[in-house]
Amino acid sequence: MAQRSESRATQTSSDPRWAEVMARDPGADGRYVYAVRTTGIYCRPSCTARPARPENVEFHPTPASAEAAGFRPCKRCRPDQPPLSALQAARIAALCRRIEAADEMPRLAELAKQAAMSPSHLHRLFKAVTGLTPRAYAAAARQKRLQAELGRSGTVTEAIYDAGYNSSGRFYAEADRILGMTPRRYRDGGRDMQIRFAIAQCSLGAILVAQSQRGICAILMGDDPDALARDLQDRFPFAHLTGDDPAFAEVVARVVGFVEAPRLGLDLPLDLRGTAFQQRVWQALRDIPPGETVSYTELARRIGAPKAVRAVASACASNPLAVAVPCHRVVRNDGELSGYRWGVERKRSLLEREAEE
Repeated sequence: MAQRSESRATQTSSDPRWAEVMARDPGADGRYVYAVRTTGIYCRPSCTARPARPENVEFHPTPASAEAAGFRPCKRCRPDQPPLSALQAARIAALCRRIEAADEMPRLAELAKQAAMSPSHLHRLFKAVTGLTPRAYAAAARQKRLQAELGRSGTVTEAIYDAGYNSSGRFYAEADRILGMTPRRYRDGGRDMQIRFAIAQCSLGAILVAQSQRGICAILMGDDPDALARDLQDRFPFAHLTGDDPAFAEVVARVVGFVEAPRLGLDLPLDLRGTAFQQRVWQALRDIPPGETVSYTELARRIGAPKAVRAVASACASNPLAVAVPCHRVVRNDGELSGYRWGVERKRSLLEREAEE
């Protein structure tokens, strides 16, 4: 009997899942449950109950499997219910829908009451899940509505009020930051904007560099120069695009030189247009030194949104300024290269040349 007990203890202790149970790792929740023969109870890996002896433990892939074996769910960690993280995400998603549908930003206390949380806890959880505070999320939602309304309303004033702004004066004070241009110009698809651009060749293939009055607004890379030009036109359908400007050649040369030797830096103003969350991600990317990499999970942690990993990855994929906003320095958790808007081989080349310098 003692020999059998010792064998069970050895088998359990050598199972990688046992280390997760001992660490009460919440990341293991949902992948399996563990049951204790002496109590007849099964738990989540993250359960805070006193650890059982390894010889009394067995693992089951699902709660249903544990119950079929005669075990009952723990009343402390409730392994037969959805994980706490899933419940919290569902509550935050419901609050996001409420904020998006509201004409005015709901009070934090009202949102907390709906979520059955304290206002301070809700504020922290909302930011952890979405990457933004409730107020910042409401502002981003209003900006998104404004952009949609500018495309269909009869006048700019109508669009401003339909988007939920109580004062046109208040909006116009923020218009340049929100849209990157005047409301009327945005409504007209960037009409009358002056954008100079040129397409050159570098060691990574074709590269398009474009500059507005505010700064570099696009650095695009690819194999097909015509496709890069079409991409720029799609971004600014009614802007005045000027190519083959001799005075712009120096700017293009500086960008190409930066691509070839990233550690030289790029001392040029940038015209970055995106949501508040995208701007935070892009700034965090620019803070990563050449020759270093971070994971998407680490990048999410750096911007104070550890649960918004997917949103961080989406912001990286939306980056319009290749190399200048170095999304190529973000890798998977295991260090391997993942998708890259400009091609994984270009990402590999950029990282290799940064490591060599």
